[in-house]
Amino acid sequence: MNDKTDPARATGPALEAMYRFLLWLVPTIEAFPRSQKFMLGDRIQSIALAVLEALIDATYSRSRDRQLSEANRGLEKLRVLFRLAKDLRHIDLRRYEHAARTLDEVGRMVGGWIKTNRAAQD
Repeated sequence: MNDKTDPARATGPALEAMYRFLLWLVPTIEAFPRSQKFMLGDRIQSIALAVLEALIDATYSRSRDRQLSEANRGLEKLRVLFRLAKDLRHIDLRRYEHAARTLDEVGRMVGGWIKTNRAAQD
Protein backbone atom coordinates (compact mmCIF):
# COMPACT_ATOMS: atom_id res chain seq x y z
CA MET A 1 0.00 0.00 0.00
CA ASN A 2 1.34 3.43 -0.81
CA ASP A 3 0.77 6.53 1.29
CA LYS A 4 -2.27 7.63 -0.73
CA THR A 5 -4.16 4.36 -0.20
CA ASP A 6 -3.14 3.68 3.40
CA PRO A 7 -6.11 4.71 5.62
CA ALA A 8 -3.92 4.87 8.73
CA ARG A 9 -1.73 7.43 7.00
CA ALA A 10 -4.71 9.72 6.41
CA THR A 11 -6.43 9.31 9.78
CA GLY A 12 -3.76 8.05 12.16
CA PRO A 13 -3.00 4.54 13.40
CA ALA A 14 -5.14 4.68 16.57
CA LEU A 15 -8.21 5.80 14.67
CA GLU A 16 -7.69 3.18 11.95
CA ALA A 17 -7.15 0.41 14.54
CA MET A 18 -10.33 1.41 16.36
CA TYR A 19 -12.24 1.45 13.06
CA ARG A 20 -11.01 -2.10 12.28
CA PHE A 21 -12.00 -3.15 15.80
CA LEU A 22 -15.54 -1.88 15.21
CA LEU A 23 -15.71 -3.82 11.93
CA TRP A 24 -14.99 -6.95 13.98
CA LEU A 25 -17.16 -5.91 16.94
CA VAL A 26 -20.52 -5.41 15.23
CA PRO A 27 -20.93 -9.02 14.01
CA THR A 28 -19.48 -10.29 17.31
CA ILE A 29 -22.20 -8.47 19.27
CA GLU A 30 -24.83 -9.92 16.93
CA ALA A 31 -23.89 -13.36 18.28
CA PHE A 32 -24.73 -12.35 21.88
CA PRO A 33 -27.83 -13.96 23.38
CA ARG A 34 -30.90 -11.90 22.52
CA SER A 35 -31.41 -10.78 26.14
CA GLN A 36 -27.85 -9.41 26.35
CA LYS A 37 -27.56 -8.07 22.81
CA PHE A 38 -29.73 -5.13 23.79
CA MET A 39 -28.18 -4.49 27.20
CA LEU A 40 -24.49 -5.36 27.37
CA GLY A 41 -24.03 -5.53 23.60
CA ASP A 42 -25.50 -2.08 22.98
CA ARG A 43 -23.43 -0.62 25.80
CA ILE A 44 -20.21 -2.09 24.36
CA GLN A 45 -21.07 -0.79 20.90
CA SER A 46 -21.98 2.69 22.08
CA ILE A 47 -18.75 3.04 24.10
CA ALA A 48 -16.68 1.72 21.18
CA LEU A 49 -18.35 4.26 18.87
CA ALA A 50 -17.70 7.02 21.45
CA VAL A 51 -14.01 6.07 21.47
CA LEU A 52 -13.94 6.22 17.67
CA GLU A 53 -15.64 9.65 17.73
CA ALA A 54 -13.19 10.95 20.35
CA LEU A 55 -10.27 9.81 18.17
CA ILE A 56 -11.83 11.52 15.13
CA ASP A 57 -12.25 14.72 17.16
CA ALA A 58 -8.65 14.49 18.40
CA THR A 59 -7.41 14.00 14.84
CA TYR A 60 -8.99 17.25 13.70
CA SER A 61 -8.48 19.42 16.82
CA ARG A 62 -5.63 21.57 17.98
CA SER A 63 -6.41 20.93 21.64
CA ARG A 64 -6.58 17.16 21.99
CA ASP A 65 -6.27 16.55 25.73
CA ARG A 66 -9.98 16.15 26.46
CA GLN A 67 -10.69 13.91 23.47
CA LEU A 68 -7.69 11.67 24.11
CA SER A 69 -8.62 11.35 27.79
CA GLU A 70 -12.19 10.41 26.79
CA ALA A 71 -10.86 7.80 24.37
CA ASN A 72 -8.56 6.40 27.07
CA ARG A 73 -11.41 6.13 29.59
CA GLY A 74 -13.62 4.51 26.99
CA LEU A 75 -10.97 1.90 26.24
CA GLU A 76 -10.77 1.04 29.94
CA LYS A 77 -14.56 0.69 30.12
CA LEU A 78 -14.46 -1.62 27.10
CA ARG A 79 -11.80 -3.80 28.76
CA VAL A 80 -14.04 -4.30 31.80
CA LEU A 81 -17.21 -4.89 29.76
CA PHE A 82 -15.47 -7.47 27.58
CA ARG A 83 -14.25 -9.26 30.69
CA LEU A 84 -17.84 -9.29 31.94
CA ALA A 85 -19.09 -10.63 28.59
CA LYS A 86 -16.48 -13.40 28.77
CA ASP A 87 -17.32 -14.29 32.36
CA LEU A 88 -21.03 -14.40 31.48
CA ARG A 89 -20.08 -16.65 28.53
CA HIS A 90 -21.48 -14.29 25.88
CA ILE A 91 -18.16 -14.47 24.04
CA ASP A 92 -15.66 -17.28 23.90
CA LEU A 93 -12.08 -17.07 25.11
CA ARG A 94 -10.69 -16.64 21.59
CA ARG A 95 -12.86 -13.57 20.92
CA TYR A 96 -12.11 -12.16 24.37
CA GLU A 97 -8.38 -12.51 23.76
CA HIS A 98 -8.71 -10.80 20.38
CA ALA A 99 -10.65 -7.91 21.94
CA ALA A 100 -8.18 -7.59 24.82
CA ARG A 101 -5.15 -7.57 22.48
CA THR A 102 -6.75 -5.03 20.15
CA LEU A 103 -7.86 -2.73 22.97
CA ASP A 104 -4.36 -2.89 24.47
CA GLU A 105 -2.88 -2.02 21.08
CA VAL A 106 -5.20 0.96 20.63
CA GLY A 107 -4.55 1.97 24.24
CA ARG A 108 -0.78 2.00 23.65
CA MET A 109 -1.29 4.17 20.56
CA VAL A 110 -3.56 6.59 22.43
CA GLY A 111 -1.09 6.68 25.34
CA GLY A 112 1.73 7.52 22.95
CA TRP A 113 -0.42 10.20 21.35
CA ILE A 114 -1.17 11.71 24.77
CA LYS A 115 2.52 11.72 25.64
CA THR A 116 3.48 13.33 22.32
CA ASN A 117 0.71 15.88 22.65
CA ARG A 118 1.80 16.86 26.17
CA ALA A 119 5.45 17.14 25.10
CA ALA A 120 4.42 19.43 22.23
CA GLN A 121 2.57 21.70 24.67
CA ASP A 122 5.61 22.12 26.95
